[in-house]
Amino acid sequence: MPAPLDPVVAQIIPLLPLRDPAIMTPQSARDALRALAAARAAIPPPPVASAEDIKVNGAAGPLAARVYRLSREKSPTVVFFHGGGWVAGDLETHDRQARLLAIETGAVVVSVDYRRPPETRFPGAFEDGFAALGDVYARLAEFGGDAKRVGVAGDSAGGNLAATVALACRDAGIDLAAQLLVYPVADVAGNYADETENARFPSRRENAEGYFLSRAVMEWFAGHYLADASHGLDWRVSPLRAKSLAGLAPAVVCTAWFDPLRDEGKAYADALAAAGVTTRYHPGFGLIHGYFGLGDASETARAEAQRARADFRALLARGV
Repeated sequence: MPAPLDPVVAQIIPLLPLRDPAIMTPQSARDALRALAAARAAIPPPPVASAEDIKVNGAAGPLAARVYRLSREKSPTVVFFHGGGWVAGDLETHDRQARLLAIETGAVVVSVDYRRPPETRFPGAFEDGFAALGDVYARLAEFGGDAKRVGVAGDSAGGNLAATVALACRDAGIDLAAQLLVYPVADVAGNYADETENARFPSRRENAEGYFLSRAVMEWFAGHYLADASHGLDWRVSPLRAKSLAGLAPAVVCTAWFDPLRDEGKAYADALAAAGVTTRYHPGFGLIHGYFGLGDASETARAEAQRARADFRALLARGV
């Protein structure tokens, strides 16, 4: 084992929500993540020049979004998708992550609140993500204003959306400068319930439970997002299943060592590199899924997230 579990993170795990799929409902999952964010209200959020709530066009109508700026100067633009298993998460639960992304990359960050299951199942979130990216790109003068420095980013299910939106952008001729995929969902085939598919990724067994996100909870999330298990073979939810990854935007891929999603994220990073895509990989030694939100408590988490965002900033800067 490269590194033991960070002792600070180990103390936090029992306090984290979304750990019992037997009693979880979509609403309870949403309420739990909002409560976790609200519990930090006494800690001032990372300061940005402005955080403005706006609307962007989704696939079926306007979507809520929030724009974070450091200045009005010309800068990169990053479209950010929050995590939460597609089912939970929103602009509030990921406000601090979006702020840090703006602060540490110098980009205008547009955080997008896509439609969620079970009210809207696959491919609704993907279609909203791609539509929102297209709308931001068309209105770029309102944001960073530099078409050569546009990126996508997201964590967990949001990392999945960022990856699949990057694929759709390539196919549509939209040239992205970079993608930041933070412990992304990369292969949903088998819905995390199929033993043969799970055996392809040992971390699904090694980290099945005990480290916040469990394999069983991933099965719960996938079951809510996908109306039919066969949808897991579709690249729009399983980017590792795409026929080709060639020509994609340069990528920063992060995993967490104690995460059931670790090996599929690493497999996606390896597949990107094999396809000739500039790829920087961060293994997240000693960390768990969700560590980008634990930087206030864990120095290990803070430092790893900062390294990843620094790499992302460097890739965005190459578009200058």
